[in-house]
Amino acid sequence: MLQELDAAAARRWAVAVVDLFTEHREEIDRINVFPVADADTGTNLLLTMRAAVDQLRREAGAPAGPLASLARGALAGARGNSGLVLCQLLRGLAQACPDGGALTATRLCDGLRLGAGLARSAFAAPVDGTALSVLDAAAGAARAAGTDKLSAVADEAVTAAAAALADTPRQLQVLAAAGVVDAGGRGVLLLLEALAAVVAERPAAPLPVAGLPRGASSLVVQRPAGATASEHEYEVMYLLDGSTEERVATLRAALAAIGDSVAVVGDGGVWNVHVHCSDIGAALEAGVEAGRPHRITVIRFADQRAVPTAAVGGAEPRLIRPRAVVAVAAGAGMAELFRGEGVAVVVPAPEGVPAATDAAAHGAPASDGAPAFEGAPAPTADEVLAAIAGTRAMHVVVLPNAADGTAIAEAAAELAREAGQDVVVVPTASPAQGLAALAVHDPARRAGDDVVAMAEAAAATRCGELTIAAEEALTWAGRCQPGDVLGLVDGEVVLIGSDLVAAGCALVGRMLSAGGELVTALLGADAPEGLAEALTHDLRWTHPEVELVVYHGGQPGSPLLVGVE
Repeated sequence: MLQELDAAAARRWAVAVVDLFTEHREEIDRINVFPVADADTGTNLLLTMRAAVDQLRREAGAPAGPLASLARGALAGARGNSGLVLCQLLRGLAQACPDGGALTATRLCDGLRLGAGLARSAFAAPVDGTALSVLDAAAGAARAAGTDKLSAVADEAVTAAAAALADTPRQLQVLAAAGVVDAGGRGVLLLLEALAAVVAERPAAPLPVAGLPRGASSLVVQRPAGATASEHEYEVMYLLDGSTEERVATLRAALAAIGDSVAVVGDGGVWNVHVHCSDIGAALEAGVEAGRPHRITVIRFADQRAVPTAAVGGAEPRLIRPRAVVAVAAGAGMAELFRGEGVAVVVPAPEGVPAATDAAAHGAPASDGAPAFEGAPAPTADEVLAAIAGTRAMHVVVLPNAADGTAIAEAAAELAREAGQDVVVVPTASPAQGLAALAVHDPARRAGDDVVAMAEAAAATRCGELTIAAEEALTWAGRCQPGDVLGLVDGEVVLIGSDLVAAGCALVGRMLSAGGELVTALLGADAPEGLAEALTHDLRWTHPEVELVVYHGGQPGSPLLVGVE
């Protein structure tokens, strides 16, 4: 058994939590009835924890320690009330290890206490019988354990959390009526069970939690104040920068006046804001007064219970398709590649030239000179919105396929949601990640399952790129001069060369040093002759076990884009 949770063990724990959330996501979604019966708590927990693990991977070896990285990732990627509780729990554990060191029994007690307090203080009106009660019980049992053995403290926390979870139906009438325990509390218990398993160096074996199937009557829930869940039509979430504790306190009060399920959590630099309300404008105006809102998401609860119609650009097309995918593609070859996969494509136009989208017939506004990114023109939100509306689908997945494209896609998705479509943006940072996501896309799967599978495939694909330096600069690989060939992996310069073909082979070799089974190479408009042949020959000798697929993407600015799965 482990006496402390060091960096390596913390990484194993985080991955184990993701695995458990993946395994139990459908179960948790099914029992989600409070505060809104929108069947997404399991999905929100999984996506929040996945964001935390992604941040941990990006900050491997950071001096602040793995728990701080997990907390930062969860804060930026928190989804829903349950995601915010998870974020606060990780923040508490990180604060208990201010030196970035290992988590001991004493620090686990302190971390659970801090996490429980942060989670409860995040909500304007905390409710017992929820994940808050489960976390409180775990923290109390850990403090009462009276031992310096990490495994004993973790086991006591699990036992108390399980008992508190079983008690939630007696605390919340809506849970008793539906015959279920609290969905968010179930997630907290799974997280603690994963921790206890890693500390004991055994596989996680979560205890089964009983829950009866819900009847239709249980899907309209009674809130503590007596109003039905339909009183507030929207869930509004955004990140907030440039604020202060005082202004955040004012924001929390303003949101409490217009809605419920208010939560504002942060680390002093970035806050994650959540509210259920009917006045979207008021929720956003309150955020503007408090700081700079961004990554804004608005979900209409009714969209999850009825077939909507969309109203975009003055038209009101009936949504006649169940599912669709929209992908951004910079380059004619790239566009044809994605169209061949059966998706709608947005091709950003050069400045001053009307954009080409697969929804052009729906009156998409022309580009007004959006700033370039990754050497290629960026689409406008209007262009992406036109493509979404043009699919005439109820559920749409958007693949931005560029590191700077997610914010634009999210802005378009927000407008499409207001018009009645259910839109999810999978944050693909390159076309290679977009192709990986499409490879696992299955329209026959449940929409939530399909989005998670696509996000997992994209996250598992490492991205590389060749580009030409425009000016002298100091990079992680040394000083570059104008005209030098730069090789980047996940946005960081890892090599500087003078020959595109040699640099391309070196870049792929560098990426495969961390492992890989499939290499996808996308040749740009400026790719030199012989690049594909050189890559094939080099891999045949250096990595004969690896499969190479080459496409002519035609993208501007990047002679070569690489994905390694």
